[in-house]
Amino acid sequence: MTETHPLAGVYAAAVTPYLGKPKTEGKPDTAFDFESMVGFFRFLSERGCRGALLFGTTGEGPSFSRREREAILRSVRVMKQQIRDFKFLVGVGTPSLTETIELTTLTFDLGFDGAVALPPYYFRKVDDDGLYGWFSELIEKAVPVGKTLLGYHIPSVTGVGFSLDLLERLKTNYPKQFAGIKDSSHDAAFAEALGRRFGGELLVFNGTDSHFHHALKNGAQGAITAPANLISDELRQIWDAHQNGEDPSATQARVAKQREFLEKYSPFAPILKGLLHKLHGFPNWVMRPPLESLSEETLEEAAEGFSKI
Repeated sequence: MTETHPLAGVYAAAVTPYLGKPKTEGKPDTAFDFESMVGFFRFLSERGCRGALLFGTTGEGPSFSRREREAILRSVRVMKQQIRDFKFLVGVGTPSLTETIELTTLTFDLGFDGAVALPPYYFRKVDDDGLYGWFSELIEKAVPVGKTLLGYHIPSVTGVGFSLDLLERLKTNYPKQFAGIKDSSHDAAFAEALGRRFGGELLVFNGTDSHFHHALKNGAQGAITAPANLISDELRQIWDAHQNGEDPSATQARVAKQREFLEKYSPFAPILKGLLHKLHGFPNWVMRPPLESLSEETLEEAAEGFSKI
């Protein structure tokens, strides 16, 4: 039996606590809610999260500059000491190889637990050789031996994905650095193919809550999802049941209904920020354009509906 990876478990693809541009003259252009971050990460930890992914899709990663990301990361590095055993993964993917190398280097220099890199998502017709060249340069320049890089497989958004052959090539040639992928393809057949090809040798984090148990049965070692901001306690129940050889079908069915409900309001970030505010008392964090916050009326309706599931 394959040994469980040290990072295995349930993670939230965390929203970014963003307050928008301050109205006070002379203040920084961007206001992040640093004061609420420790409480937010502690909330996730207490509800079963092994950790959080910063600056993923739900964290609006591509909407923030390198300087803005660095400001958050330096603050979170200090906060880490207040939440023991909570892991932080960092979304580092950009279309620029140079910028991705800089963000990945920063991630490991600041002591974070892993980096998660999108493929370069502007040139959509590149082949595996081109992608391999991009990732191999990233690994060789920015990922020390003993550190963890994950690919971020979300072809519906990036237009570029990871083939099984590309994954095997990266894992074979960089076994101590390239650990696996976050699979947000929402493709049950791809989860099965990963299991057949790699078993548990590749660290796979499922990105679709409604497929979580299916992915675990096919060798996945955890989940990184947007709804985990709200439902990590139930995802953790699925994880624990699977580890104990129990049947989590009832919990999985409920989780599938919760995700289906939230998908009506996609993209996820506005509805998750709104429901964290309405249901759990967090500040009313706003969105970075082009995404927009939801209306009060919509949030009231969503909070009532979600609470009934």
